[in-house]
Amino acid sequence: MTTRRTFIGGALCASLLRAGTLSAQETKTVEDWRAVTVGAKGVPPGWQPYETPLGHPAYDFAIVDDAERRALRMKSASEHSTIAKEATINLTATPVLRWEWKVVTFPDGADLREKKTSDATGHIFVLWPRVPAMLRSRLIGYVWDPVLPVGTVVKSRKTGTVTFVVARSGPERRGQWVGDERNVAEDYRRIYGEDPEDPKGIALSIDTNDTRSSAEALFGRITFVAR
Repeated sequence: MTTRRTFIGGALCASLLRAGTLSAQETKTVEDWRAVTVGAKGVPPGWQPYETPLGHPAYDFAIVDDAERRALRMKSASEHSTIAKEATINLTATPVLRWEWKVVTFPDGADLREKKTSDATGHIFVLWPRVPAMLRSRLIGYVWDPVLPVGTVVKSRKTGTVTFVVARSGPERRGQWVGDERNVAEDYRRIYGEDPEDPKGIALSIDTNDTRSSAEALFGRITFVAR
């Protein structure tokens, strides 16, 4: 989890995507994996890896066709891997993040409320780089938690830049594709008490280094849409 803090200070604060704004009725597709060959492994094209001397991310990722969906399969074993993609989002026009995901396994004993077990299966971040990055950047991470109720907000126990929101709860749909969405603008106001600036990217992460366990998840299409 420590990679998230320095990632924003490096990759995303160094460069911002030169994307245009959208009308209120458009959809901003951030990723659908269609431009990547099935079977490709590691960090997908268009995404940035984050390396850390301490974390040794494995990037055990692969592009797959799963249940007629093109997707990124993410696996982790006692490590954490994070990738990010720059994307300027107009939250006024398209404030709702919508994504498809399938959780295969959760990290054993993970609990985001405790520093020593602060792991999560595949999850998605919305990113607001700010300077100085390690103190002022803001990240909202949407997680599928096996226990915590939907809507639960958990401040990261490792860095003040990250806040988690439970987007899906429980093991009932584990192993199945599901679609979820969150109004990012509303979540930002609830967490920070002010209107958001437009985010500058998203990240995908899978984290099992604290519990020394394993996890697997898949992500399909990721978009921002109007209300």
